[in-house]
Amino acid sequence: MEENENKEEIIEVENIAEDKAENEGIEISSDVIAVISGVAVSEVQGVAAMSGGFAGGITEVLSGKKNLAKGIKVDKTETSVKIDVNIIVEYGSRIPDVAFEIQNRVKKAVEGMTGLKVEEVNVHVQGVNTETVHQEEIIEENPGTEGKPETGEQEDNG
Repeated sequence: MEENENKEEIIEVENIAEDKAENEGIEISSDVIAVISGVAVSEVQGVAAMSGGFAGGITEVLSGKKNLAKGIKVDKTETSVKIDVNIIVEYGSRIPDVAFEIQNRVKKAVEGMTGLKVEEVNVHVQGVNTETVHQEEIIEENPGTEGKPETGEQEDNG
């Protein structure tokens, strides 16, 4: 019985050595992992936006580019990664389903592209986007007025 356990341990050590040799000399930046995660999150239905805070919003406005790493914090070691994702969900979306989908997609994307083991993907819901619901209510209250300018003047036909 002890012989089988020793063989399993040897195989495990060999697998770890192969993984290290595969990524030896390659340093993957936390920013790269954050962008990979951001792309994966943006593909999940029910995510209205990423919540990145004030500094991220200013950078996005000044550069004119969408910040794909916005709202993502990466804690990286040599062989593993912990990722925190801050999102705003669409109104009406089931939050546990959205969070589960984010965890699966981020883990699959990061492990597939970097070879690092994803230990945790923590999803933090910062808010709920109700703007689309509010716009739909306005349209229902005033049907046929979309796209028309609101003025207090009436046309004088003569």
